[in-house]
Amino acid sequence: MHAWGAKMQVIAPGITRVATSKNDNSYLVEGVDGLTVVDAGRAGAADAVLHAAATLGMGVVRIVLTHAHPDHVQGSAVLRRRTSARVYIHNADAAWLSRGRVPADGRSGAMARRYDGLAAGQWTPVDADDVLTDGDVVGGLRVIHTPGHSPGHIALLHESTRAVLVGDAVFRTGRLGLGPAGFAADPDSRAAAVARIPGDLSAVGFGHGDPLIGQEVTDFETWRSRLAR
Repeated sequence: MHAWGAKMQVIAPGITRVATSKNDNSYLVEGVDGLTVVDAGRAGAADAVLHAAATLGMGVVRIVLTHAHPDHVQGSAVLRRRTSARVYIHNADAAWLSRGRVPADGRSGAMARRYDGLAAGQWTPVDADDVLTDGDVVGGLRVIHTPGHSPGHIALLHESTRAVLVGDAVFRTGRLGLGPAGFAADPDSRAAAVARIPGDLSAVGFGHGDPLIGQEVTDFETWRSRLAR
């Protein structure tokens, strides 16, 4: 567990947010066979995730990655080794995960490309056990392909509660937004990707920032309607 303490927050029945750092979130989704981790976080995040899993009294059986960027996948190798969980990612990002870094043409901005060349921007290569496509269901989560931030970026709809985990398709750091364009593979595709996320939601969980729960979800719908204009 990180020295500062990992924050745990239930955002919907059976879904717990784990703040693995002050800015990064992983999620634990309960199922009949165990826990699904959504996003493994940065290097060192596995301790916080496993502490949260132990608090829930359940084992981790799968790791679903919203996309292959270092702040979401660096913890994957350690987490898989410590749990024997299966790793899932969209097929368009699977090669990046196996390579251990974002390729040179995987970001639109020069600063982001420089970051990817540093050790902090890379990770232990991981071969996915299974690849996902739009419409797949894994661990009670329906895959929604939301390309733009990365080619294989996905959001995940928890069908039984109508909570959605949007990864980095949307950021909530201060206010709702699409995040820095330079860190996206195809910034111009991001708004269309957000439009693919369904409505009638009970909660919205972000890769970065606090979730929206209950009546707060109207903020997401209002922002999204403005984005579509």
